[in-house]
Amino acid sequence: MGNAALALVRFSGDVGIKARATRRQFERRLINNLRDAIASQGSSPRVHPSHDRVFVELRSRGQADALTRVFGVQSVSLVERRCGTRLPEIVSAGEELFRERVRGRRFAVRARRVGDRSRIPVKAGEVNRALGDALLPISAGVDLDDPEVTVHLEILEDATCFLSERIPAHGGVPLGAEARAVALISGGFDSAVAAWQILRRGVRLDYVFCNLGGAAHLQGALRVVKVLADRWSYGTHPQLHVIDFEGLSAALQARTETRYWQVLLKRLMLRAAEDVARERRATAVVTGDAVAQVSSQTLQNLSVISQAASGLILRPLAGSNKEEIIELAERIGTFELSKVVGEYCAMVPSRPATGASLPAILAQEEKLDLSLVDRAVAARTRIDLRGFDVEKLDLPEIEVEGVPEGATVIDLRSKAEFESWHYPGALHLEFSEALRVFPRIDRSQNYVLYCEFGLQSAHLAELMRREGFQAFHVKRGTKALRRSVERPVGAG
Repeated sequence: MGNAALALVRFSGDVGIKARATRRQFERRLINNLRDAIASQGSSPRVHPSHDRVFVELRSRGQADALTRVFGVQSVSLVERRCGTRLPEIVSAGEELFRERVRGRRFAVRARRVGDRSRIPVKAGEVNRALGDALLPISAGVDLDDPEVTVHLEILEDATCFLSERIPAHGGVPLGAEARAVALISGGFDSAVAAWQILRRGVRLDYVFCNLGGAAHLQGALRVVKVLADRWSYGTHPQLHVIDFEGLSAALQARTETRYWQVLLKRLMLRAAEDVARERRATAVVTGDAVAQVSSQTLQNLSVISQAASGLILRPLAGSNKEEIIELAERIGTFELSKVVGEYCAMVPSRPATGASLPAILAQEEKLDLSLVDRAVAARTRIDLRGFDVEKLDLPEIEVEGVPEGATVIDLRSKAEFESWHYPGALHLEFSEALRVFPRIDRSQNYVLYCEFGLQSAHLAELMRREGFQAFHVKRGTKALRRSVERPVGAG
């Protein structure tokens, strides 16, 4: 325990401004979530409430990072706690702790009293002056406006806490203080960020994933949602509901007009999510829609899509720019994973409808057997996210890191990407076209497929194997394949 530390956790404004009964409820939930955050780091949680903040014993200073990911926390500081509350004791301890930090630098002392002030024998101003006088001779002077070092201390009824600089957290409402919702998750940037925004408002989430791309698509989306579950869902145990949408997708493509595919698909997904929400007694469905970002997200199309559901739909990103969404994805840790999953899309029409009318969409839906949604939901797989090992979904039987001799190589990227660089001798077939024509190609060949990140190629290899082909895909996509080709002879 030589690296043990004590952290002071401050409540967010969303907690502090509540009426007394509600605040007590929020504080209990927050303390429970802090305990879970520490337990997830492999330590026995020791959490001590004190007035409008909480002290947490840490096994190491690095564990403070987990505390900043507990919603309802405004900031965290590492603390040196000393028993004395009288002026000579405070000055002596402060001089000992901060002497080297202020040496040759401009500083300020910021003291405050916390708790029943009638039981604290000193005033904050007295401490500021006395400790400042003690540190002044070895410093570069006092600077109250823009100090290089700030000596923070809080004087409690029974101890004095000397604080490091504040580590900002994410504020919000303690997770679990609100009701439950389900979030439609694709694995891309938007749906993950939308889910995070709703988690920050205290809403417990389960996730619904409508799988269009087989095991590879599921693996990519799982890696994204595991970040939300493991790093941002302390105090809850979210489930992922995996619904096989390949049959629905095939029926939609076979029976409906191409330009309506995206709107129809989102209505089907919304129905599926609402079915799960009813079973989970959830109050709302969360989506990653941002107005006017893509063709299915025009106001007219969003209106038509929304009418497939009867309950509350939350769209926290409705007014967000893509740059803002990307910045948040980087901040919460899903960016690199979502960048890979975002590649997959097998149903992008060349001229999608941007202003679909409800009568037109209902006419298209009459061509579909909507009971397929109910059957797909009933047959779904449930995954306990915090207890699940994503590596169990690795696909070693279809993955290669190079091209075996004699294999036929197919590049699934766009024509421009193919012309920029391709594997020597590779054939070019864009992914959407490959999905359509692969059953008619020569089955006597061994095929190696590659794409930008390896998701589309894995899906197609999986489909081809179901049809009896010998098909593989390049693990980690184009960059990995290009490195293998360009690596100098003899390189390790």
